[in-house]
Amino acid sequence: MGVKVLAFATSPRRHGNSETLLDALLEAMATEDGVMVEKYALDEIEIRPCRGCNACEKLNHCIMEDDDLHWVLEKIIEADIVVMATPVYCMGMCAQAKALVDRMQVLRSRKYILHLPIAPAERQGKRLGVFLSTAGQELDYVFDALIPSVKCFFHLADIKNRDISYLMVNNVDKRGALAEHPTATADAAVLGKQMITEIKARLAGEESDVQEEGITGAGKNQETPRENVNTEPHKEDSV
Repeated sequence: MGVKVLAFATSPRRHGNSETLLDALLEAMATEDGVMVEKYALDEIEIRPCRGCNACEKLNHCIMEDDDLHWVLEKIIEADIVVMATPVYCMGMCAQAKALVDRMQVLRSRKYILHLPIAPAERQGKRLGVFLSTAGQELDYVFDALIPSVKCFFHLADIKNRDISYLMVNNVDKRGALAEHPTATADAAVLGKQMITEIKARLAGEESDVQEEGITGAGKNQETPRENVNTEPHKEDSV
């Protein structure tokens, strides 16, 4: 059974630190058998800002049909693993990432207003999310403001909080700084392989050792000290 990985590089600065972290994760995933990786840079496709018109509550699709949202949402729903990588801009995610999160309003309307399913019943609880981020500042709270938006993005895609893994690296400001970090790309590669092990077990209807023991360094249901590689989002809730 093939595994579909869908990844978004959201930074307007191509091949910077957040995308470098993403590439390390995806390269490790792609070496595993049966894994198909699709990566899209939001700077190269068009996701326009949400108008807040709520037309999707009646139409079940966005009233703006002249950008790339339609096929992007289809790919999000079809993917087994969804990955988002974003830099921190002014203590939040970059505008390109936030535009995608806001346009998930279509799925919110589908789920809560129209009471329609997002993922098919047989795939619910079997999908995973990964969030990667980099920040130039060394502040231990530099990623905190991103987490609610990240959880909202994955929740509306039918990926529960307990199924989101995190890898966040601070104090990497200048272009190329991530490559000089002693552990970041290796941590991303390890996380990538662990995600594939986990998703293959879920798709096969099995419980993997990774799922039972927790994913090392991925911030899943763990309380870990804040370090230069930040793997602690917040305590998981029941969503």
